[in-house]
Amino acid sequence: MKIDSIDLMILDELKKDSRQSIRELSKKVNLSPPSVSERIRKMENASIIEGYTLRINDKALGLPIQCLIEITIKNGKYSVFQEKISRYPGVNYCYRITGGACFMLKISTDKLERIEEFIEEFNSIATTLTHVILSEVPMDWTNLDI
Repeated sequence: MKIDSIDLMILDELKKDSRQSIRELSKKVNLSPPSVSERIRKMENASIIEGYTLRINDKALGLPIQCLIEITIKNGKYSVFQEKISRYPGVNYCYRITGGACFMLKISTDKLERIEEFIEEFNSIATTLTHVILSEVPMDWTNLDI
């Protein structure tokens, strides 16, 4: 499916609020509601839109500290790490990556001591490099070069 600038505007608006009505969305992108519905249906059928989800405000949940942690596995203990991390509290996501590290994860917590506990718990199977997130830069999806 070929995506155009209007599709990108629709995606950007849905990313901001996927619960808005088709009528609201159509006003924002200057198309009729049936046209917007048809474009969304086509993007869903093409798996460009895979689903609708919610964004959780970790700070409002009492988890004001977010960190990105690079994980480098020791002695090939990938399966041990994957089993352990899949159940670890506060981990928002974990990706297998290329480069100097093996995995990148995001963890949310209420205090830095929990990050220290995390590092100590995984120290026997991995080395870590931790980055504390200070703020997030909002991204504009309409500037994609498609």
